[in-house]
Amino acid sequence: MHLLDNVVWQSLVGHHERHSSGTDRIRRYARGFSPLIGFADVERPGLHDLTPYCDPGEHFYCTGWSGPSPPGWRIEVEASLEQMVWDGPAPAADESTAVRVTLQHLPQVLALVGITQPGPFAERTIELGEYYGHFDSGHLVAMAGERMHAGHLREISGVCTHPSFHGRGLARRLIERVVRLQMQRNQLPFLHVMGDNLPARRLYERIGFRHHQEQVMRVVSRVE
Repeated sequence: MHLLDNVVWQSLVGHHERHSSGTDRIRRYARGFSPLIGFADVERPGLHDLTPYCDPGEHFYCTGWSGPSPPGWRIEVEASLEQMVWDGPAPAADESTAVRVTLQHLPQVLALVGITQPGPFAERTIELGEYYGHFDSGHLVAMAGERMHAGHLREISGVCTHPSFHGRGLARRLIERVVRLQMQRNQLPFLHVMGDNLPARRLYERIGFRHHQEQVMRVVSRVE
């Protein structure tokens, strides 16, 4: 469970190292993946080391670091992030019509993400794990999948539902599908939710997740 304290870094130097770039102090998911950065030591983030691997004005999400920004970098957003861990039995099998989301669905994925804003997401994020969705008349209306992977820990991410389809339990069923998949692999599901997103937190608690810890979340950018 200690991996959760610095899970972005653990993912970037572990299972997802091939999808990352950076140094032995700081790494990022490569361009086209989710704009996350991780630090070997959150007390000494070494943002200057990232300069060759990013563009001026490019925005990155990071957790755990709460010190002042160094010259050449700017803190755009600071908020509270809740980390939650699965704490229940495997969900019952669901014979729903959810289907695997692949690159052929990418335009619809990006359109849904643009409407719902589930968090940092980019065009190659769905390559980081398995994603599933519900379609209505050929249109993607709900989605959930996997992102970070550290040790036996597997993150559930990209959870979103088109506003016209809220209240039908689509997100819950998709999350449970991914949880079942991860537990079959002997992995421990976890996820992140913004601290002020009470409806999402309550949904996750009802499904079977429990609070693990609060973290500082920042959006930072390199100043030109």
